[in-house]
Amino acid sequence: MKFIEGHTHVLEIFGITKITSAKIDWVLNPDVYAVLVTAEENGKALAGSRIHRANGINPLPIEEAVGYMDNRIHAMVSERTPNGTGELCGVWNSWEIAGLGVGSLFLSQVSVALSSLIGLTTLFGLTAPATHRNAVRGGFRVITEIGINGRFYYPKEDLTATAVITDELENLPLAIDEVRNNIFSFKANPKQIFQIPNKANDGFIDVHIDIAL
Repeated sequence: MKFIEGHTHVLEIFGITKITSAKIDWVLNPDVYAVLVTAEENGKALAGSRIHRANGINPLPIEEAVGYMDNRIHAMVSERTPNGTGELCGVWNSWEIAGLGVGSLFLSQVSVALSSLIGLTTLFGLTAPATHRNAVRGGFRVITEIGINGRFYYPKEDLTATAVITDELENLPLAIDEVRNNIFSFKANPKQIFQIPNKANDGFIDVHIDIAL
């Protein structure tokens, strides 16, 4: 419920009410993994993301989002499913931690590491303009084979989203070194503590990560 409430609130701020990754039926899907960012253990959700593992039964959110505009996305997912594929989606962060560097930036890196830990070899995504740069830095490429060179008018006619994928989740050859090293670190040590500079002042933020399965 913490994830749903936080995600819904952020979307409402931007006037977005119809987006497939915001549907709540995923809570009944055993192949969905939710990641939460909190200021304290069991505290309020300040940011979050989800990993959906493709299972041949439940469509990935990207399929539901753009499949009616370009049905080639279904074949792309289907052909990768036997070897383990999925989608990083529902990435959000609240205003309380906006600009601190612990929201969507580290959250996405932790989520990619988790995707590898659960056995995925490829990973899809549907990025907004604000999140696209981080996706590319994290090793994703634009799926130019679908849409308008990978772009779709979604979730509203005046907004665009870009379909992305990493086909080499294990090695992330397209990721920049800093991001790749972080992800490899999270995979090797899924439970760790480290510090990052607090962008709001001269202090530091203690980051506790626990994605151990």
